[in-house]
Amino acid sequence: MKLGFKCLLLVLITLNVSFAQQKDEVLLKVDGEPVMTSEFLRVYNKNLDLVKDESQKDVDGYLKLFTEYQLKLKEAKRLKLDQDAKYQREFLRYKKQLTKNYLSENKVTDALVKEAYERNSYDINASHVLVRLDGNAKDTIDAYNQVLKLRERVLQEGFDAVKADVHNGKTIFLEDLGYFSAFKMVYDFETAAFNTPKGEISMPFRTQFGYHVVKVNDKRKSRGTITAAHIMIALQQKDTLLDPEERINDIYKKLRQGEKFESLAKQFSDDKSSARNGGKLSAFKSGQLSSTIFEDQAFALKNDGDISQPFKSEYGWHIVKRIELQPIQSFEELKPSIESKVKRDSRSQLINEAMVDALKKRYQISYNPEAKEYFTSLLDGNYFTRSWRLPEDFENDKTVFTIGNQSFSYSEFGRHLMSAQRNYANKKGDFSVVVDKEFEKFFEKSILQYREDNLESENEDFANILKEYRDGLLLFDLMEKEIWNKASKDSVGLQEYYQKHKDKYQWSDRIDVVIATSADENFAKKASKMMKKDKSEEDIRKALDTQGKKNIIFTKGIFNTNDPKLPETLKIEEGVSEIYSHNDAFHVINIKAVLPAGHKTLEEAKGNVINDYQNEIEANWIDSLYKRFKVEVNEKALERVKAKINNQ
Repeated sequence: MKLGFKCLLLVLITLNVSFAQQKDEVLLKVDGEPVMTSEFLRVYNKNLDLVKDESQKDVDGYLKLFTEYQLKLKEAKRLKLDQDAKYQREFLRYKKQLTKNYLSENKVTDALVKEAYERNSYDINASHVLVRLDGNAKDTIDAYNQVLKLRERVLQEGFDAVKADVHNGKTIFLEDLGYFSAFKMVYDFETAAFNTPKGEISMPFRTQFGYHVVKVNDKRKSRGTITAAHIMIALQQKDTLLDPEERINDIYKKLRQGEKFESLAKQFSDDKSSARNGGKLSAFKSGQLSSTIFEDQAFALKNDGDISQPFKSEYGWHIVKRIELQPIQSFEELKPSIESKVKRDSRSQLINEAMVDALKKRYQISYNPEAKEYFTSLLDGNYFTRSWRLPEDFENDKTVFTIGNQSFSYSEFGRHLMSAQRNYANKKGDFSVVVDKEFEKFFEKSILQYREDNLESENEDFANILKEYRDGLLLFDLMEKEIWNKASKDSVGLQEYYQKHKDKYQWSDRIDVVIATSADENFAKKASKMMKKDKSEEDIRKALDTQGKKNIIFTKGIFNTNDPKLPETLKIEEGVSEIYSHNDAFHVINIKAVLPAGHKTLEEAKGNVINDYQNEIEANWIDSLYKRFKVEVNEKALERVKAKINNQ
């Protein structure tokens, strides 16, 4: 019964089929509490496709199950199982997980995932110019004009010439970035790079670091992901007599002579982190390593196992071995991992912004026009040293904005500003910019939380699934307490039930056997002769399993005489049988003992006895629930439900 109930519970919580009704009415009352026809029809129709037995589609029979379900819920609440701390923790954990599925902006997410996959299929080689700008700066025109002038200089003089003149690594940066693909740069920078044609320089754009222009030097199809090993001899050596180039060439000669790459890496490589693993590196794509030369040499190898000639990088002399090259996987294969990255990346802000924009249209929102100016007047230099506090005369109770029927106070936004000041430590900027930025963050957090708090009342789909899980979890706890534990732990009651119904638990005729099986009749004959001479199974195996082949397999145990593993024509008598052809093999059966039909002991029948005892306990218990709670069925409403179902 426990298994059956769990299956029913899973049915109730795993599907979601909505059912629209033009007119809803009370179908039944349980202890005075009404249950509507819409609830019955929703559950009935949701489970309709899962039942194969036509009898289970009978409305009266289903109404009986549905009524008993409602009775059990009543009993669980009477026992206050819904107030149990463990139950509440389990329910809240599920609710939190389910809520995530209903609070995402799927269209924007899907578009970002597809975009990221496309970008991940290419490598871009780029350089950039950056004029640093504090994120809280209000006046940004000077920085914009400065990067615009540098762009013109790069176009006229060349990137390297301008870099040599103005790069200071503090306020102005001109850097070669090498190759990269999706997720390697902040999203705004990545977008500008991918949208700029090869050989061109973008117009200025802003990230949290300041104003940039990006020069795209090359754009190519991704070379995939390579796993490689290397032997490195560092350029700087403690042994001044050791020549790195000479040493790497000596190692290369040893490789050509047939010595193992892995052994030579362990002996001679100066890259200690990989040497212990035979030189093996973690898999990498273009742009992931700090040496373009090394990447190019690795990807140039044509086949797994190929070894490069010695080459020099910024770090030393290398020999690299290709272990495996994985091309870019399909979209479907990569979609789950890319979606996870999108939700952790700065792209996630675009998803939130799309959701916030949609919610702004859904809810009635009003703002206090004086709020931002008031909070701007409160900030001072202490904010950038994390020592700012709200003044004693702070206007706690004023409203900063309202969403739907909920007001958000100055006090709440004030606490947000207090907490946010850690993000501005040792920085500087315009206080109005700080307030604007934090106001947007506070509003976004507030409207998303408002949506989450009201999700159950706004989304019927979500509410139905949540109710089913809430009720199902409650019933599981109730059944465990009232039925399952009682049946399994009540040893006296179980023994009494067994004694009263022991004729139900019978063994049929059985035999204790050793079966020798072979696909070859000749080996079965040989096994038969040896079995008749009382040779052990081990002796028979040694004699027949020759030249590495498995010619004989033994099976032993107690079987019913009608077991499909046994030939139907088997003679039930002790001793070694004749050879039988059965199930596409040849069998010799040594019947050790014939066990006549008889009662199973309680221990032998325990699983079935517990299940039957549970059914009896549950039947009696449900009868008591019908006596405890009055059930009233609206017969006219039931007839309309039947008519509706018949017309579906």
